[in-house]
Amino acid sequence: MEPPVGAASHAGADAHDEPQLPLHGVGPWPGGRAAWPDDPRYDPDLLEHGDRRNVVDRYRYWSLDAIVADLDTRRHPFHVAIENWQHDLNIGSIVRTANAFAAETVHIIGRRRWNRRGAMVTDRYQHLMHHPDVADFTAWAAAEGLPVVAVDNVEGSEPVDLVELPERCVLLFGQEGPGLSDEALAAADRVVEITQYGSTRSINASAAAAIVMHEWARRHARH
Repeated sequence: MEPPVGAASHAGADAHDEPQLPLHGVGPWPGGRAAWPDDPRYDPDLLEHGDRRNVVDRYRYWSLDAIVADLDTRRHPFHVAIENWQHDLNIGSIVRTANAFAAETVHIIGRRRWNRRGAMVTDRYQHLMHHPDVADFTAWAAAEGLPVVAVDNVEGSEPVDLVELPERCVLLFGQEGPGLSDEALAAADRVVEITQYGSTRSINASAAAAIVMHEWARRHARH
């Protein structure tokens, strides 16, 4: 498994590298250095300069590694996999959504390099794993005993809101436009689709991923 990008020693740099959100976050810790909390999870650079990262309030001033360690205690038992053949802009957004729903790991199938822009740096907090091809991915899933649930509106797919989604599984998504490859569809244990009511044939890939992850969370997430 590839570790999240970054390390505790770079937590301060992480704060400056992330997109700045002036309406969010907090300034320097009130009271100056003398008032800093005696807690190893807090990052001195963030305490001194403030924390404008796109993180929930629970993690304000925490170092990157401290956040990842805490997430590791409560990640959900579903994985997300994405085929990466066309450097799809949606991949980063899907990674960001996987982080929001506390997915165990995001698997990138195909090209190792992927477009991180939409991730908004959330890939640093999310476990990532690369598979060179579908065969390698499905071999990994089989070894882990994880059923693969492919998401695509193809012939024979079932409405995701009407089928059973296993608690332990991999949700597999394809590229914007072509969807999943024939090889990926053939390797899946089940193929599901999102029920639609309008004239468009499909919805945006990252939007579809968010809907299906929420459907999983609605049934299985711990609150």
